[in-house]
Amino acid sequence: MAARLKDVAALAGVSVRTVSNVVSNAAAVAPDTRARVLAAVAELGYRPNLAARNLRQGRTGIVGVAVPEIHSPYFGALTGLLIDAAQERGWTVLVERTGGRADLERRLLDGSEGHRVDGMIISPWSAPPAELAALAGGLPLVVLGELDPHGSIDHVALDNVAAARDAARHLVATGRRRVAAIGLQSALGHGTAELRAEGFRQGLAEAGLSPVAEVEVADLHRTEGARALRALLDLPERPDAVFCFSDELALGALRAAGELGVRVPEDLALAGFDDIEDGRFATPSLTTVSPDLAQLAERAVQCLSERVLGRLSGLAARRIVVPHQLLVRESSGA
Repeated sequence: MAARLKDVAALAGVSVRTVSNVVSNAAAVAPDTRARVLAAVAELGYRPNLAARNLRQGRTGIVGVAVPEIHSPYFGALTGLLIDAAQERGWTVLVERTGGRADLERRLLDGSEGHRVDGMIISPWSAPPAELAALAGGLPLVVLGELDPHGSIDHVALDNVAAARDAARHLVATGRRRVAAIGLQSALGHGTAELRAEGFRQGLAEAGLSPVAEVEVADLHRTEGARALRALLDLPERPDAVFCFSDELALGALRAAGELGVRVPEDLALAGFDDIEDGRFATPSLTTVSPDLAQLAERAVQCLSERVLGRLSGLAARRIVVPHQLLVRESSGA
């Protein structure tokens, strides 16, 4: 016979209500009590009837995750972590790819797609978060990306200015003086590239330097990184260091440098952003800014969970900044 709630309660020495609160995340439970309940759940092999629970609570048990890309290593890894964090809370995850298009970002929230979810986590590239909040109506929504100080929805983000400033400071500290950047994207509305450019300039300005050049790109992938580096190497005065706004750009630049006989890091120091797996195994390995993706995913899902369960009704929107670190590897010569 399948284990029941009261069987778990008896083994853990708690009430049936406490067991229910633990397995449904419906209320706060003391850590030691939660641990006993979860141990009893594991020992008895208890499996809650999620469909019945959601029906009683007027929910679907499904949350949406909308990202611009699935094929990029950064968003692939982030999506996987979001799914893990949601599944730990008993949710099924519906993943949508927007391609960064404003019309698709809007349609996911205005109801025209016909999906019914309990809430959504979205990383918008084009539609302003305030507009998305208005379209969502009462749907719980968490935005990944740049912090909106006047917004009405929860934001979880990295401090891109501080992260890029750290990368620029590092390149200058290695003795480089002709430093360029690859990654401006003025056509997009999410502001990430502009903030990284701002931090990059601040890091150089502290040393009395200005950028040699800042190259605009169509996207953050390898092909554009290779193209941009070739353009930089055609300048009358070549840069001796380049900060790329993504690791994929940096890997493309690394390939182009090799094809042109430019040695990394001897002739050119390179740094990227995102800490994707390919950068760790490149030759030379890639110096990069590493955002805490696990915490970003966990905090985003926790925010959504609290909104869906109604624990924070009436609470002001939150602005959550997750940490980052600069990982110094071979490509910057340190």
